[in-house]
Amino acid sequence: MKDYQDINAETIDHWVEEGWEWGRPISRETYRKALAGEWEVLLTPTKPVPREWFGKLAGKKLLGLASGGGQQMPIFAAAGAECTVLDYSEKQLESERLVSKREGYSIRIIRADMTKPLPFKNEEFDIIFHPVSNCYVREVLPIWKECFRILKKGGVLLSGTDHYVNYIVDENEERIVNRLPFDPITYPEQMKQLADSDSGVQFSHSLEGQIAGQLRAGFILTDLYEDTNGEGRLHEMNIPTFLAMRSVKPEQ
Repeated sequence: MKDYQDINAETIDHWVEEGWEWGRPISRETYRKALAGEWEVLLTPTKPVPREWFGKLAGKKLLGLASGGGQQMPIFAAAGAECTVLDYSEKQLESERLVSKREGYSIRIIRADMTKPLPFKNEEFDIIFHPVSNCYVREVLPIWKECFRILKKGGVLLSGTDHYVNYIVDENEERIVNRLPFDPITYPEQMKQLADSDSGVQFSHSLEGQIAGQLRAGFILTDLYEDTNGEGRLHEMNIPTFLAMRSVKPEQ
């Protein structure tokens, strides 16, 4: 049987081929605006990350964790960061190669599974940018622990996470139909739902796992905001389904 992460990599690859929103690399015009200091990036579907969350990017070592697609890394490179991107989807990484070659900047590109120990030294990065993706991972605490390990003291983790709300409702977002946690490894009927909608293998995570998980890994939470799906009934009713967080590794 295939590992669920391999299923997800294949699923995202074909989403990209079909024009997936989060797999379309930025334009040359967007990159040039970023060079001039005009830029914004997303951790969640609709709300831009506050610029003050980053601090000064020039010269910083930045990891895009599960952040392939040629959308955020080119922006950070234009702002002067020394960028590394890790993703498990080859198509997402192809987009990174495409944009970096087109615009002429350097980036370290690594294909790896973030459920495994990350292939980096202790205290290697100043910033980790981790947009919504741990919904494709069954256990999140090991990821927070690895992020803590590879960040320098005083380093910043910026993460976008999916609430559990999206996982309890039906396709029309009108009725509660699923139990929590949404775990297709445990509940075959949930795996069937995902297969029928070509959604890969996804998992819900509690706020305890997402927020307290970072605290238990050693982080200090400094700010957060909520966001919606950007479309659909939950969005129209202004029901938050995503959470973005800024966390810091203590200096001592």
